[in-house]
Amino acid sequence: MFDSLSDKLQGIFSGLRNRGILTEEDLDKALREIRLALLEADVNFKVVKDFLARVKARALGAEVLKSLTPGQQVVKVVHEELTELMGQGSSKLAFSGRPPTVILLAGLQGSGKTTAAAKLALHLRKKEGKSPALVACDLQRPAAIDQLEQLGGQIQIPVYLDRGSQDPVAVAKAGLDQARAQGRDVLIVDTAGRLHVDEEMMDQLVHVRNAVRPHNVLLVLDSMTGQDAVNVAEAFAERVDFDGVILTKLDGDARGGAALSVKAVTGKPIKFASLGEKLDQLDVFHPDRMASRILGMGDVLTLIERAEEAAEVDEAAEMEKRLRSGRFTFDDFLKSYDMMRKMGSMRSVLSLVPGLGKQMQGVPVDEKALDWARAIVLSMTPEERNRPELINGSRRARIARGSGTSVQQVNQLLTGRKQMEKMMKQIGKGKTPNLQSIVAQMRR
Repeated sequence: MFDSLSDKLQGIFSGLRNRGILTEEDLDKALREIRLALLEADVNFKVVKDFLARVKARALGAEVLKSLTPGQQVVKVVHEELTELMGQGSSKLAFSGRPPTVILLAGLQGSGKTTAAAKLALHLRKKEGKSPALVACDLQRPAAIDQLEQLGGQIQIPVYLDRGSQDPVAVAKAGLDQARAQGRDVLIVDTAGRLHVDEEMMDQLVHVRNAVRPHNVLLVLDSMTGQDAVNVAEAFAERVDFDGVILTKLDGDARGGAALSVKAVTGKPIKFASLGEKLDQLDVFHPDRMASRILGMGDVLTLIERAEEAAEVDEAAEMEKRLRSGRFTFDDFLKSYDMMRKMGSMRSVLSLVPGLGKQMQGVPVDEKALDWARAIVLSMTPEERNRPELINGSRRARIARGSGTSVQQVNQLLTGRKQMEKMMKQIGKGKTPNLQSIVAQMRR
């Protein structure tokens, strides 16, 4: 996510941070490089111009240039301006005092709108304690109804549909009536999209909106399309007064043009970001946290939230106790494995840890390696899992046969456990571990 832009900005600021004195010439050079990085990231040119003007005005102030750490102060200014650019603070949905709250989703075909509807429904149930329902009003795309029905079944959320109808307004009204009758407090309406913005689509969307009077209208944009996504947002803003944006496929966006431009261009905040293909991978969009990630500062709050969701309270307390002690057994590995799988990919989790973002560059992360490592651990006896030092040559051969792996892989895992234990001790003492060194030693 934003890998290309993040790498370039971190490279620019690495030199500034180490300077004891920062001249206006130094600042101008850095701003030129930032300008090029943002334009290459497909950020709207007017947005770039205004952003750099604000950064320069603040960075040339006496509190920055005369500070003890002017380079770090410039980074702080850029972080604050990036946060402002994407929308200061988190923008929450409006919930009606008289349920159901109606949420209307709009967007082009291929933006991930139908999947976003299911993700949003699951998010509202898990994170907000709501009782949502879905209604399939995309009657243009042949597979849209089937797709929403299938997704609703996967997450056990009801979907209202009418395969025989060609009137999305009638379907939307019927879906709203059914949601009221069933006592649902949220209704998410999936509408039709086209491959491009046209009058027919807009007229249909307006009719559906007028029929159900939504409390929230959310525009679903594919972040991978960059500046095109912003152009789509502008076109929708002219006809439909939407309240916010759901950015999809943000995990695959190495540039970041849409995320950095859409709020400034349309005035509408990004409310949610889709960060993966799984239905539980939809997060509330926090501009300050995203700015930290872009600048390589990590995202501790998101890391904590994911960990809290993945672990029970007693498990978290036990893991913290072991973390402080610096002991890491293979039983701990199994618990960590299950928690990691719930939190997301290993690379995405490690990228949230402050100081590890830069170290992650060039370090290959094999997600499947965790699976064969788990197989190896399950082939150990309970005593071996708790006391790894007992595993000698004959035991390693037995474990390899039982897990369908090689002795070399077993050896790698045993070495990795030692390095993990070492890393745990460093973290427990408040130190940032050298990830590249640990990985290099694990691969010897």
